[in-house]
Amino acid sequence: MNNHRETESSGRISGHRRTDNIPGWDEELESAFSVYQGSYIAGRVSSRHKTVCEVLIPGAVVQAGISGALQKIGKQPVVGDFVVLLDQPELGSRMIVNILPRRTCLSRGAAGDGGGEQIIAANLDTIFIVTAAGKDLNLRRLERYLTVVYSSGANPVILLNKIDLADDPTLLVEKIQSIAGNVPVVPLSALSKTGLDSLSPYLNPGETVALIGSSGVGKSTLINSLLGETVQRTAGIREDDEKGRHTTTVRQMFPLPNGAVLIDNPGIREIQIGDSAEGLEKAFSEIVDAACNCRFKDCTHHDEPGCAVLQAVKDGLIPEERLDSYHRLTEELIFQSKKSEIGLKRLEKEKHKQIAVTIKKYKKFTGKP
Repeated sequence: MNNHRETESSGRISGHRRTDNIPGWDEELESAFSVYQGSYIAGRVSSRHKTVCEVLIPGAVVQAGISGALQKIGKQPVVGDFVVLLDQPELGSRMIVNILPRRTCLSRGAAGDGGGEQIIAANLDTIFIVTAAGKDLNLRRLERYLTVVYSSGANPVILLNKIDLADDPTLLVEKIQSIAGNVPVVPLSALSKTGLDSLSPYLNPGETVALIGSSGVGKSTLINSLLGETVQRTAGIREDDEKGRHTTTVRQMFPLPNGAVLIDNPGIREIQIGDSAEGLEKAFSEIVDAACNCRFKDCTHHDEPGCAVLQAVKDGLIPEERLDSYHRLTEELIFQSKKSEIGLKRLEKEKHKQIAVTIKKYKKFTGKP
């Protein structure tokens, strides 16, 4: 994608009000952007660095900073965002001044004591959850990924990569399907390009697909195979534990020849579910459905009498490990909620403290009591 960077010496794109050739652009975005006149350009963030974004605009990829006003209110563009750029050719710069409404948003719980959410990518239609045959295949981790993806609003698809290393890929697919419900599970080998045709229904023109998964599962290899060229660096896995080395260090967008868009993400070994209550219900729909028949509406499915979920486990309709996983993720949701609440209270306290300091400085400056 970098070979399509802007080369115009004037710094201004001819016909810069055009919004064609921006993947995923639609009538709602056009309506939101229509209020901007003059030296404004619509674009889509294709990669994000510390202080600069690469933004795809019609005919070019340009670099743009993030306005101080956006940073002040805590609005940070992420890969996949549709943004408004202020074009200033006389200054030789472009600045992101606003983020257009997001349709979907992939996020995870932020690290640290404050809680909150970290947005990973935006405006996604489908998310490929990539796992691989071998030690990476972990049903509990896949449940966690499904919870987060369901919460994003995008459609999940599970890719079982490296099937050429499995004795019986069909058994692995059945194993994954046991916790995936109606989510498609696609077996493939990105390296040998086996099974890539099965991805066609999810790679439609104008649609955006993000890839998430642990390091070493083959996300970069898959992108290289789909593009037909090497655009992402790849590396092997450690033989002792089959864990991958991080080769993707930034999230980046790659347009496919048919007009679809892929977004690669750095490997995630453990993803915090953050505020994903709705996603949890969808990821464990059989437990939620069974709970409708519990005697008590506030049943926690631990030891209450008349619990339909515990009865379903006893009858072999719901595996015990599924219920255990549901309990763990539910407890994590509660913990994350409390952590966020504590973080908000801390921010409010710091805000009032700063106001008090400002008032004190003002009184000292003016000499007022």
